[in-house]
Amino acid sequence: MFIIGITGGIGSGKTTVAHICGLTGLPVLDADEISREATAAGGSAIPAITDLFGPAMLCADGSLDREKMATLVFKDRKSLDKLSAIIHRQVLTEIASAIDRFQEKGVKAIFLDVPIPVKQGFLDRCDQVWVVRADDAVRIRRLTDRGMSEDEARRRIAMQMTDEEYRAIGDRILDNNRDYPALYEQVRDLIIQELGQRGIRFTPLEPVDG
Repeated sequence: MFIIGITGGIGSGKTTVAHICGLTGLPVLDADEISREATAAGGSAIPAITDLFGPAMLCADGSLDREKMATLVFKDRKSLDKLSAIIHRQVLTEIASAIDRFQEKGVKAIFLDVPIPVKQGFLDRCDQVWVVRADDAVRIRRLTDRGMSEDEARRRIAMQMTDEEYRAIGDRILDNNRDYPALYEQVRDLIIQELGQRGIRFTPLEPVDG
């Protein structure tokens, strides 16, 4: 099975690339979605989070208070690293199980949508890594368009890997400084190139108008 990892910093467009890849009909494992399940009420990460950060970080229903936690961890690197370690452990366990299930079914290719490209459980499982990147100014504009303050956007970007660090792990780099059609065509061409040459069948992606 050919495993393609998709990664990139906040506001880069990683999720959009993963969505386009999903149009092929091939499976996409979304680490953020798995993370939300792990931090929902009764989720697998909740006990460890409660032990480390206390019950004050939970909502009334027992789920993680994501807004309150974000306020804490994006001001404190150590807290962010501790939270990430807890969630990553649960997410990577589920990804490994899902990969095994797809292999048993004879699936020929899957995509892993993972924002933080850890070595064990992601980089070591991927046959190829696609890095989605954009200039900081573009990322900040996208984040503020979503309602985030500019200061918060800059702070979150600063807490993540640098553009150079992401580039260093990428087998393919997708530049997302422009609009959706430009990104779509890049992804479409890459899918045709990488899956097509390996004889992996997928639902063809139609061109889009610019």
